[in-house]
Amino acid sequence: MRNLHFIILVLLSISTSIHYVVVTSLHVKYLPGFEGPLPFALETGYVSVGESEDVELFYYFVKSERNPKKDPLMIWLTGGPGCSSLSALLFANGPLAFKKDEYNGTLPPLELASFSWTKVANILLLESPVGTGYSYAKTPLASEASDTKQFHQIDQFLRRWLVDHPEFISSPFYVGGDSYAGHIVPGVVHQISLGNEKGLTPFISLQGYVLGNPVTNLKVETNHRVSFAHAMGLISHELFESLEKSCGGNYMDVHPSNAKCVKELQTYKNCISEIYTEQILLPNCPVDYVPQKLQFLPNIKTGRRRELKEFSGYDTPSLPPPSCFTYGQFLASFWANDENVRRALGVKKFLNSGDHDMGIPFSSTEAWVKGLNYSIVEDWRPWMMSSYQGGGHTCAYSPDQCSPMFNRWIDGEPL
Repeated sequence: MRNLHFIILVLLSISTSIHYVVVTSLHVKYLPGFEGPLPFALETGYVSVGESEDVELFYYFVKSERNPKKDPLMIWLTGGPGCSSLSALLFANGPLAFKKDEYNGTLPPLELASFSWTKVANILLLESPVGTGYSYAKTPLASEASDTKQFHQIDQFLRRWLVDHPEFISSPFYVGGDSYAGHIVPGVVHQISLGNEKGLTPFISLQGYVLGNPVTNLKVETNHRVSFAHAMGLISHELFESLEKSCGGNYMDVHPSNAKCVKELQTYKNCISEIYTEQILLPNCPVDYVPQKLQFLPNIKTGRRRELKEFSGYDTPSLPPPSCFTYGQFLASFWANDENVRRALGVKKFLNSGDHDMGIPFSSTEAWVKGLNYSIVEDWRPWMMSSYQGGGHTCAYSPDQCSPMFNRWIDGEPL
């Protein structure tokens, strides 16, 4: 029998004016697909944010399996923009994963993930921006999302969530995210810092942030994919040199009059057409329902919203081989839409820099750091670097290597 506790708490809003805000939370003891009670503490819920409390942000909260009272607290923001944090819970750094069984038409079974970050930290997985996953807006106007709105709403979410969870107010706090969260995490960190300086309560004990293969500058990242392909042996040296000469290092918005550049870019695209750009060591397994990946000329301005509504049962996706990374996404399409799963999670409304990541090459991240133009406060010197080879676009591609590195970093130990 499921032992679910549904609590509605009326709390004072954390703002300069006093009014009331509703926070709902649910302690999940059982999840469909997982055999027996969950061996970790999982909470889900909604926090009302926005100028008129007209945005409901959904979250998953997993307490640290080590020492929740002493371990740090981290909020994790999935990229996209608009990727559900369910992907973090089940594929990246959460405590659960799908079993590698052939899908038989029933609810996909779950098992414990071996390399969850929740072994050493309390993790908040937030569905943001509004419209992502199980988060929703109460009005059409509130459904309009932007990066700037996210900064404010996430800061608002955190302070209200901490009022509801006072035992974590003094915990060392970190902001983390991957992919498009490279645009969001720095803004959230800045907004938290501003709020602390203004005396907003509760004070958030901000200690640092984590960025995984962050999207930073689309033009720089796109242009670095050609040099990345050359460095990884995906294109010939002759083609690379010719591309550099004819295109001048600019591979975005090439003018049609530059016929040689256009022609050689097409040759380049043909060479990488069978490459899975988010992890070039994995097989490329296209699936009809999977949203378009970052291709050579993406338009991030329009957004690539991977909401749960894309996992609808109306158009059954074709089944990829279990060896494909996208196989887990296929299973998620059925698990997330199961009525019992949504009931167990307390859903109020359902809305329908790895070195082998070619989508956001590590070289473009290095260029972004240089482009910040910060003054050097300490002379350059040799650094010992913690690295693992074969990393993809997010830690979901190699959690067994990423997790130990995070564990040492969050504990302040040598990497």
